[in-house]
Amino acid sequence: MAEEKEMAFMDHLEELRWHVVRSVVAIFAMMIVAFIYTEPIFKYIVFAPGHVDFITFRWLCQLGAATGVEGLCVTDIPMKIQSRFLMGQFTMQLQASFVIGLAVAFPYVVWELWRFIKPGLYTNEKHGSRGAVFSISGLFLLGISFGYFILCPMTIAFLANYKISPDISNEFDITSYVSTITILVLSSGLLFQLPVIIFF
Repeated sequence: MAEEKEMAFMDHLEELRWHVVRSVVAIFAMMIVAFIYTEPIFKYIVFAPGHVDFITFRWLCQLGAATGVEGLCVTDIPMKIQSRFLMGQFTMQLQASFVIGLAVAFPYVVWELWRFIKPGLYTNEKHGSRGAVFSISGLFLLGISFGYFILCPMTIAFLANYKISPDISNEFDITSYVSTITILVLSSGLLFQLPVIIFF
C-alpha cells in the first residue's frame, strides 16, 4: 500500500515536471522571438512611453483641450537614455525579451498549471472554478495594460521632469529605465490577480 502511494506521488511529480517543462519551453520560444525583433520592440514598445507622442499623452492632451485644463498635456520629457556598463545593453535586451516572452506565454502557462490542478479537484470545485484560465489571463492582460499605458508614461514623465536643481540633467541608464518599466508592468499584472485570489 505504501509502495502504491509512493508510486502515485512520483507519478504526480513526473506529470508536474512535464507541465513545467512545456511552460518553460513556451516562455523560452516567445523570448527568442522577442530577442530577434529587439530593435522594433525597443523602438515601438519599450521606449514609446518616454515620448510625448505616446498614445496616453495624446489622450491627455485631448482631454485637457476638451476640459480646458492645459496642465494635462505633457509637452516635454527631458531625459536621455544611456548605457554606462559594458554588458548593459545586452543584459537589458535579455531582460526585456524575457518579460515579453513571459507576458505573451502567460495564458499558456496558466493553462498548463490548470491542467495539472484540475484532476485533483472535487466536482463542486471544478464547477466553481470554471473559466479560471480565462479570468486569470484576462486580468493579467488588463493589469499589464494598466501598468504600460497608465503607470509607465506617468512615472517616466514625472521623474524625467523632476529636478531639484536646474544644474542637474536627467540622463538615465538603460538598466534603470528597463527595470522600472518591467517592475511597473509585471507588478500591475500580478496585482490585478487579487480578485482571483480572493475568490479562491
